[in-house]
Amino acid sequence: MSRKIIVVTAAYGYETVRAAGGQVAMLPVIAQSGAQGVEIRREMLSVEELNHLPSLAHTIRKHNLQACYSAPEPLYLPDSSLNPQIPALLEEAQTLNAQWLKVSLGHFGQVPAVETLRHWLADTGVPLVVENDQTECGQLPVMQRFQVTCRALGLPITLTFDMGNWLWAGSSPEEAAHQLAPSVSYIHVKAAEPHRNTFRAIAPEPASSRWLALLQLLPTEAPLGIEFPLEGPDLTAVTQYYVTLLRKAGRHSPD
Repeated sequence: MSRKIIVVTAAYGYETVRAAGGQVAMLPVIAQSGAQGVEIRREMLSVEELNHLPSLAHTIRKHNLQACYSAPEPLYLPDSSLNPQIPALLEEAQTLNAQWLKVSLGHFGQVPAVETLRHWLADTGVPLVVENDQTECGQLPVMQRFQVTCRALGLPITLTFDMGNWLWAGSSPEEAAHQLAPSVSYIHVKAAEPHRNTFRAIAPEPASSRWLALLQLLPTEAPLGIEFPLEGPDLTAVTQYYVTLLRKAGRHSPD
């Protein structure tokens, strides 16, 4: 079976997407590239667009794409309480017919409010995936502790494994893959290079061994998301090139 490839709209850059007419304008580009899905970013939706999510969902379906929904919100607030916005975000994801809602972990504490979270998830039936972000909340020990808690308490939450974000957080992507692979359901593919006092995301090179080796440590059924910059005069051709590259790389991962 062919590996599912998802294109994150933010890969085109906020200004490019805005100038094109919003995330809906990128759907033909993504559909023509051969990708199966689109990751819609909430922070890139206007108030008007948020009020017309059913229309966006319809357009996504018209382009034969699957939707994923990403919100720039943590699951846990600085006081370690659950983020009260999560239920509304799950409802938005449901309206979009999204395959899942993606958020960051935030300040995961000792009391995870399991029953409240379980109730929220049951209300919509939309799966929740938690991504390692670029902060200390996304460091490997914290993500491991969350993974262990979810498994022990039977919480139906999986992980988005962002290849590059581990570097920002000061963790080893390879060690993270070894520790977290069983809980990974979605992979954000991007390379990163040092830039000033931090890193910047770049496209993976076909001959680069690190990202290819990292893929082989992760579940072969997990969809691959393109989150590195997609730039150039012909965005359809650029997107198609990287969709093909990732699909071939996915095939080379061991069964």
